[in-house]
Amino acid sequence: MIKFAKNRLIDTHQRPINYLRISITDRCNLRCLYCNPEAKARKLEHREILRYEELLRIIRIGVSMGITKVRVTGGEPLVRKGCCDFLKQIAKIEGIEDLALTTNGVLLKDHIDRIADAGVKRLNISMDTLDPEKYARITGSDVFERVWDGILSAHQKGISPIKINMVVLAGINDEELIDFAKLSLDYPFHFRFIEYMPIGRSIDLNTPPILLPAIKSRIEAIGELIPLQKNIHDGPAARFRFRDSRGEIGFISPVSRHFCAACNRLRVTADGHILSCLLSNITEDIKTPIRAGFLDEALREVFFNATRRKPLQRPVQISPLSQTEQMISIGG
Repeated sequence: MIKFAKNRLIDTHQRPINYLRISITDRCNLRCLYCNPEAKARKLEHREILRYEELLRIIRIGVSMGITKVRVTGGEPLVRKGCCDFLKQIAKIEGIEDLALTTNGVLLKDHIDRIADAGVKRLNISMDTLDPEKYARITGSDVFERVWDGILSAHQKGISPIKINMVVLAGINDEELIDFAKLSLDYPFHFRFIEYMPIGRSIDLNTPPILLPAIKSRIEAIGELIPLQKNIHDGPAARFRFRDSRGEIGFISPVSRHFCAACNRLRVTADGHILSCLLSNITEDIKTPIRAGFLDEALREVFFNATRRKPLQRPVQISPLSQTEQMISIGG
């Protein structure tokens, strides 16, 4: 039974829900192999995308029910006009303790002043290789230097933590694991290594994924990894650091070691559905009642229903995502 005690959502497995991920667009300026390789894939029409005022209303209702952390994602959120103003409006909502942005970094340098001024506390940036030519192969665009400049600009603005995410792709970038990890010795960033999990329109690598034990074993060739304690707003990454390093190492293992037991999040898709689990097609439509003029109390029921249907663990078999629930419109 769902509990509504002290304005907090607690699911049927007694997990408190305090984290909301908001996808504001299914558009992206990259075509990454594991996310959006099809350049001609159907895009949502403008009328299908939630408006900013609708998103702000959803966030406020979530905060009234115990949401304290909000992450804005895409697609690539910075391609949507008005994203920085939207971030600033979110930061003004009383009760939000942590505001984060996930980006591929292509437009980061152009917007970093406004992002920082908006009150964004955390950045997650996708960068799967240190090789500019390989970057172009993985993403479909030759913009590696622009992304790295954006990361350095964010650091200069004082945003922390800056998390750099590497999806480990067998036979494509796995030989760079040590090079990536060594960057943590000199840069105060969080370098996170993520197991590749095929989902949606991703490519088939035709080779078994490289899982956490092998990833960690390779990186430990540099030196001892010292475990770090998680903070209240940390995600599923297991955190470590090398002795005397400026940065951190993180491991995310959606394939080999599920973190469902500690899942505290709901996702709002770009087209207005609340998704209880990344790997499930079960959603709750919140756009229709909003546009039908329903009161906040009715929208709280949508949150309750989404929380009630949150599974204890991921499905044994991953169902193919529907067209409007591809990774690019969920935000990971």
